Amino acid sequence: MVIIGVDPGTARLGWGVIIDKSGQQTVGDYGCIETDKSKSDAQRLGDLYKKFLQLLKKIKPDAVAIEDIFFFKNQKTIIKVSQARGVILLAVHQQKINTSSYSPLQIKMAVSGYGRADKHQIQNMVKTILKLPSIPKPDDTADALAVALTHAFTHKMKNKIK
Repeated sequence: MVIIGVDPGTARLGWGVIIDKSGQQTVGDYGCIETDKSKSDAQRLGDLYKKFLQLLKKIKPDAVAIEDIFFFKNQKTIIKVSQARGVILLAVHQQKINTSSYSPLQIKMAVSGYGRADKHQIQNMVKTILKLPSIPKPDDTADALAVALTHAFTHKMKNKIK
């Protein structure tokens, strides 16, 4: 199964591809889509949509896993992240790809076994699980790989229960 994990954001959207084969996870690819700060919000969301749609068409994933919105102290940030998340969900829906959402708590539990793990602990676990030489940069890409791993682990458990 090929899974794209997504850490949504308007300025930077992290993505990471995990290949889950026979219960083993390996990295396919990862990166970050950045938008031009000098453009309007609408233009940035349009650019994000186009670039992510190109990525979906290139990779042809079996599933897309996206991080859920969680409460931010900064209301402006939550709105922009929500808008970016909506654009990604639209692109995925149009390509008829299965989508799953995971909360930060679910991601932390799946990747580290501890719901209060900090960002650095999660990034180290991503590096260890995927046998990477270093933590992927920027942070958004490591977070996206963690989301993809969460889907791989969750999907595996759902299949065992069936």
